Amino acid sequence: MTGTVITVAPTGAESSKAAVPALPVTLDELVATAKECEALGASIIHVHIRDDRAEPTLDQGRLRATVAALRESTDLIVQLSSGGAVTDPESDRLAVLDAGPEMASCTMGTVNFGDGVFLNRWEFIVDLHTRMQDRGIVPEYEIFDLGQLTTLQRLLSQHGLPFGGHVHVDLVMGVPGGMPGTAAALVACEQALRDLPAGTTFSATGIGRTAIPVILASLSAGGHLRVGMEDTVTYAKGRPVESNMQLVARAAAFAQLAQRPPLTTAETRELLGVPPSNHPAAALDRTKG
Repeated sequence: MTGTVITVAPTGAESSKAAVPALPVTLDELVATAKECEALGASIIHVHIRDDRAEPTLDQGRLRATVAALRESTDLIVQLSSGGAVTDPESDRLAVLDAGPEMASCTMGTVNFGDGVFLNRWEFIVDLHTRMQDRGIVPEYEIFDLGQLTTLQRLLSQHGLPFGGHVHVDLVMGVPGGMPGTAAALVACEQALRDLPAGTTFSATGIGRTAIPVILASLSAGGHLRVGMEDTVTYAKGRPVESNMQLVARAAAFAQLAQRPPLTTAETRELLGVPPSNHPAAALDRTKG
C-alpha cells in the first residue's frame, strides 16, 4: 500500500458526556469535529449519534439529519454504525440503512463486550449484508475475533461480494471479551485475511491503551487505521484526550513516518469502491425502502 485510509470514530455509544466532556454529542459538535479531522487527514467518519440528553440513539430523523449535515459540510465518506449500543434491537439496527449512508458497519459475530453482550446472529448478518447490496451501501466488516473472519468467508461464499465488489474489514482489537490489541493477534488476522477475495483490505482499531501498538502493527502489515474517542479517551498515561483531532493528527503523523501518508477521500473512495459523493444512482439506492 502506498497510502493510508484514516477513519475517525468520534463518539461511540459507551462513554458519557459527563465523564468525557470533550466528546462530540450534538450535531454541531459532530460537524465541527468532522471538518477539522478531514483537514488533518481523515477520509471516513464512523458515526454514532446521541439524543438531547447525550444518550445513544438510533432515531431515524436524527440519523438522516446527521448524514445530510456531514455530506453538506465535508467530503468525508459517511459510515453509520449498525451496531448502535449493545441494547439496541435488530430492527432499529437494520433501519440505520434507511438514513442513506455511503458505508455502514457489519459485525461478523457475537462477542462479549465488557459486561454486556454484542449480539449478531447469523440471520441478522445476512440480512444486513444483502440489504446493503441492494441499496448500494459499502459495508465495513467489523471483526472482533479471529473466527469472525471465517464467518465472513462463509457470508461471501453464500451471498456474494458486497456492493462495489471490494471487501474491507476493520479489526477491532482490545475490547474486553474480544481479541487482544497486540501485534501477534494482528499478524494472525492478516494471515487469515489471505483466504478472502484478492485485494481485500483491512483497517485496525486499538481500544484504549492498545491504540498505539495497533497503529504501528497495522501500518507495518499494510493495513489502515481507525482512531477516535469512541475507542480511546486517554492520549497517554494520566493524560485525557483533548479532542478527536488530536488522535487523527497522531495517526496521520505515524502514517507519514511509515511513508504511507493519509489517502484523500477521492483516493479512499476509489480503493473501497465507494461511488463519488455526487453519484445520483447510488444516492437513490441508499435511501430506497
